[in-house]
Order: sequence, then structure tokens, then C-alpha cells
Amino acid sequence: MSTSPSSAPSPSISKSEYYSSLPWFRRWLAMLNWRPVVDYELREIEFKKRKIAHKQRMKQLRSENERLAELNAKLRAISSSSATNSNPAKPTPSESEM
Repeated sequence: MSTSPSSAPSPSISKSEYYSSLPWFRRWLAMLNWRPVVDYELREIEFKKRKIAHKQRMKQLRSENERLAELNAKLRAISSSSATNSNPAKPTPSESEM
């Protein structure tokens, strides 16, 4: 019987709160001063949370980059079409005489 990852304590949880969430045999081992295991587990939980947050941030940055690339493409299309439309052809002398 072990704790599942979904019931992992938050990074702000104290060690005593963490101990109380453990099964009886794990609390008993903690009472025997088996603290390196608990410290390791707390560090591992914190590392996993940071890794998940990092992955979410990278996903968000990728979507922002894609959106910006689309906007840049639209701006280039607008600027190129306005550059071609902004230079109207001057009438030739033969056209102005008519």
C-alpha cells in the first residue's frame, strides 16, 4: 500500500503533514528516523511538479510562437499587397490628352 502520485503532497506541505498521510508502516519507519527516504520522496515530488510545470510552459510558448508566426505571415501579406496598391500608375501623356 503506497501513496499514489495523484495524492502527492503539495510543495508547501510540512513533513508532519506528509507523515500523517502515509500508511501506518511508513509512519512507523519514519518514527525510526528513516528520514532520508522521506526527504528523497519530497524532493522527487517537487521535481516532478517542476517538470510538469516546465512542460506546460513549453507547450504554451510553442502555441504562442505558432500564433505569432501566423500573425507575421498576415502582416507580410498585408504589407506586400499595400505596397503594390499604394503606387498607382501615373497616366501617360497620351491618356491625359484624351
